[in-house]
Amino acid sequence: MLLVATALFTACTRRSADVERPKIVIGLVVDQMRWDYLYRYYDRYSNNGFKRLLRNGYECRQTYINYLPSYTAPGHACIYTGSVPAIHGIAGNEWIDNVTGRHTYCVADTAVRSVGGDTTSHESMSPANLLTTTVTDELRLATNFRSRVYGVSLKDRSSILPGGHLANGAYWYSEKKGNFVSSTYYKNPSPAWLQAFNARRDGDRLVKEGWSLLFDAGTYSQSTADSNGYEGPFKWEKAPVFPRTFDTLKDEARYSLLKSLPAGNTLTLMLAKACLEGENLGKEDYTDFLAISLSATDYIGHRFAPNSMEMEDTYLRLDKEIADFLHYLDRRFGKNNYLFFLTADHGGAHNPTFLTDNHVPAGVEHDATGDALNESIKLAFGIDSLITFSDNYQLTMNEAKITASGQDRATIRLSVMEWLRAMPEVAFVVDMEHPDQTPVPEPIRTMIVNGYHRNRSGSIQVVPKPGWFDNGGRPTGTTHGTWNPYDTHIPLIWYGWNVNKGATTQRSDMTDIAATLADLLHIQMPNGCVGKVIPGVAKK
Repeated sequence: MLLVATALFTACTRRSADVERPKIVIGLVVDQMRWDYLYRYYDRYSNNGFKRLLRNGYECRQTYINYLPSYTAPGHACIYTGSVPAIHGIAGNEWIDNVTGRHTYCVADTAVRSVGGDTTSHESMSPANLLTTTVTDELRLATNFRSRVYGVSLKDRSSILPGGHLANGAYWYSEKKGNFVSSTYYKNPSPAWLQAFNARRDGDRLVKEGWSLLFDAGTYSQSTADSNGYEGPFKWEKAPVFPRTFDTLKDEARYSLLKSLPAGNTLTLMLAKACLEGENLGKEDYTDFLAISLSATDYIGHRFAPNSMEMEDTYLRLDKEIADFLHYLDRRFGKNNYLFFLTADHGGAHNPTFLTDNHVPAGVEHDATGDALNESIKLAFGIDSLITFSDNYQLTMNEAKITASGQDRATIRLSVMEWLRAMPEVAFVVDMEHPDQTPVPEPIRTMIVNGYHRNRSGSIQVVPKPGWFDNGGRPTGTTHGTWNPYDTHIPLIWYGWNVNKGATTQRSDMTDIAATLADLLHIQMPNGCVGKVIPGVAKK
């Protein structure tokens, strides 16, 4: 009996000098998944998807992003580094480099080339802009590079940043080609299994299937009626209604559309399975790691907003996808032989018009605010186009123009901040060079400081009132990026190898995810990690 128990224990671990680790770690990030989606549709979920994770895993119910802005690139960087933009350097999806003045995309790298994609586009990507290690890097280092790490997603940043600097591969979707691509940063950017996967053109087939509701329309009780003023239709639609067919679209339009359909999640999980099998992950002597990010949920949320039938249908379909994927992992590795966690990079707000129609204060910031502010500065100081970048709820000013004007820099900055404070949607305006001089309550103050990287962030931070956001002036759909719980309260569920069953309402931060992973794997935390180990997750 003892021999049988020992054999079973050994089967569910990978040993390196008697260090106990799982066969493989699977990280699943659901882009723009608000925490409450776990329960908003709970009565409609099957027993084998989200409910399986909640009943048999360990849920951290009060997990929050602890920096600003709450966007995709900083979110994925934080999950895997256990750090914040002030340290890991991913200050937004894009930013102005305050040293060179250049506009920078978070994973752009001119030193590498695209492989499998459109060489004339900006698909030359790598993790070079990430300034710290990831927990996946630390796993590679801890096993002297024997562990293998891969990242897959529709978005380049969502596959590259989780994989870290030492990943064996990262693959993302090219809407120009309708396939998954990589870059010369990686040793083998186009393995045979990926070429075979792309050749199947599964994405084309999935789009041609269209998008109909999974169940009868009358059962979608958590949603507003199909087609309303809160949703943004696809550009060829007269109204955003089900069912949808896409047979008449040209190839490139279909390739781009895939990202905004539940089929985008389906294709990503198909790629994840192909990667597991093609690289034989979790089958050798050292723990491997597959980082998966599902991006379609974000694109759908941006277009249709949380209260739409599209969103409800997306999560009902995702529940089925997760159930299928967990069953696949059970067959491939055996139950409890893999460590699995599910989280999100950020959440998303309700549509402001939906809120105001229901007597809740909210609004969309005016898209011409930047132009109006520049015009005001020009009239007051004679400086044209002073604001060079207005994104991430931050402003970057052209310092050379201020110097050339010969005027007092402090006076100009104060004028800009006072102009912003007069806007009806603005709660706080913070001078990031002197953040202690503005009375901002916690935890917002700490989140602002955590998110400020002096070489990559704007020097003035704007905090909108609750319910308000910058959506490029669009009245439909939604976005994210603020400190509010709808953007920063994220799901976090641990499942599988060495994980307790249960839940905690003790607060944890997004930075704690990497710290807890490092503890579970008995490896060093990433070199910029500021997180702590979440108690109660591990069995011992």
